Amino acid sequence: MDEKAEQQLTELLAVDLDAGFTELVRVHERAVYMFLLRVSGSATEAADLGQDAFLRAYTALQGYAPDRRRELKPRAWLMTIAANVWRNHVRTCTRRPAPADVRVEDTADAWTDQGPGPDERAALAEDRRRLVAALLELPEHHRTAVVLRHVVGMGYAEVAEVQGCAVGTVKAQVSRGLRSLRRLLEPETSVLEEVTT
Repeated sequence: MDEKAEQQLTELLAVDLDAGFTELVRVHERAVYMFLLRVSGSATEAADLGQDAFLRAYTALQGYAPDRRRELKPRAWLMTIAANVWRNHVRTCTRRPAPADVRVEDTADAWTDQGPGPDERAALAEDRRRLVAALLELPEHHRTAVVLRHVVGMGYAEVAEVQGCAVGTVKAQVSRGLRSLRRLLEPETSVLEEVTT
């Protein structure tokens, strides 16, 4: 979203909260969902957590004065809320076991189709499954940073704002996360070579 469109959105939020919020959801819903899908690995959880994030956003906006709504950076603000909803969910899940949910492999249909043939689709689906499985193996703070930076497309400063840490810390988290992903996604032959040498 360019700066002018962002200003129009925040002005609409300041003048008419309901219309502004509808536009906020329209513009940012997919990014919030994709972030939550990639960190959770579950389409069902991503949808539920996304609804929770937008509910919390609306509730917060109701308490903000119009001037404060004008000063918002909507994408970073929403991603901060989504990241906090995710962290709260993780804390809750560690206290009680989660019920069986949709398998990560079943979420492959959520990606956009670029029109490949059946053979290419099978290869792409397998690649996506491997990537999602590898993402889920990363520590939560590395996974969140990698997803915000490379899936959502946020800049390091925005990710730092969402994570509540310094830009250098985010760069380190992304770098370590990507390094771990590369290691997890290496072809089996190179892993075999390491074991045999």
